[in-house]
Amino acid sequence: MKRKLNHWSRRLRLTSLAVLAVALSGLPIASVASGATTEPWAKATTVGFITVGANTDEGYNEAVYSASLKVASDLHVKVLRAANVPETQQVTTVMQQMVDDGAKIIFATSYGYQSYAYAFAKSHPKILVLHQGGTYTSKFPANLGTYFGEAYDPVSLGGMAAGSVTKTNKLGFVYAFPIPQTVDNVDAFELGAQKIDPKAVTYTVATSEWCDPLKQKSAATALISEGADVLTQHQDCQSTVIEAAKAAKVYVVGYHYDAQSLDPSGWLTGSEWNWAPLYESIIKTAQAGKFTGSKYNANFIGTFASGDNPLQLAPFGHAVTSAVKTKILAAEAKLKAGGSIFTGPIYCNNGKLLVPAGKVATPAAINQFTCFVKGVVG
Repeated sequence: MKRKLNHWSRRLRLTSLAVLAVALSGLPIASVASGATTEPWAKATTVGFITVGANTDEGYNEAVYSASLKVASDLHVKVLRAANVPETQQVTTVMQQMVDDGAKIIFATSYGYQSYAYAFAKSHPKILVLHQGGTYTSKFPANLGTYFGEAYDPVSLGGMAAGSVTKTNKLGFVYAFPIPQTVDNVDAFELGAQKIDPKAVTYTVATSEWCDPLKQKSAATALISEGADVLTQHQDCQSTVIEAAKAAKVYVVGYHYDAQSLDPSGWLTGSEWNWAPLYESIIKTAQAGKFTGSKYNANFIGTFASGDNPLQLAPFGHAVTSAVKTKILAAEAKLKAGGSIFTGPIYCNNGKLLVPAGKVATPAAINQFTCFVKGVVG
């Protein structure tokens, strides 16, 4: 009997040590005896979505809002939403309010929320925090993940559409900040345009705001005055740029959202977010108690090649000919087969070699680009 008791005593000590080791590692504690997970967000029934802009911006934030509606319908979860939340400490306050209202999973969907999302995850280990669009280089807490889509691939296809209609060989690009995502998109747009029109030049104007209609209108007007006869943008809200293009009777390539209805005659195509499948996959993984250590507990990037890119080619407008559609769809097929718009030789607009001949830039390298390519003015 004594030997048997000692046996169980040793097992109890080993189990306790195992649980302690997991706890010290920062990972959610799992049942050692049964293998059943006890991740705090397992079976979560309330999810929060925070956006930096309006739910009706015909752009980035409306795409998130639309996806959150689908999440609520498909997964039968309660969805909390907060719009127009600035990239300040206020986002922390909103996250705490959502937790107080029962949220176990929170999607912080603006790039500038990054530091706040990380800090909140660290201080709230029982809450799962997902940040949209950021990249972390430090060790991931068990309750944090980032996610996005490889935007430059579909953006390059929009550049092809722009190159097919320009008469002046001048394209206009309104962007917010020179962050890697934006630099990559401007470069991809120009490289795509060059596939159809080797003489195409992309002129850029930065607004230093994600959504400022007055600055966007001023930027669009300036680009049109330079001779740009196709406009595109990397802003959260796109209606102002589209309306400016419509008024000047120039073409437009959209971003974030299918806004063809704003200018049916001038719309060429664009890139639109289809977030719902990715959101639902993340939530289901969390509800099953399998988030920690999953592909979402990291810097997740959906791509054309992997078949899980949430950013897709938007519908074509009437001005895109059948021949051009065929070329764009063929280019899309190549990207989905593993091709890349960033295949060398590619030079920066200051003459520096960016991608050597015959080489394909890796996603990690692309996300570190800091120069506009040859053909971009700005």
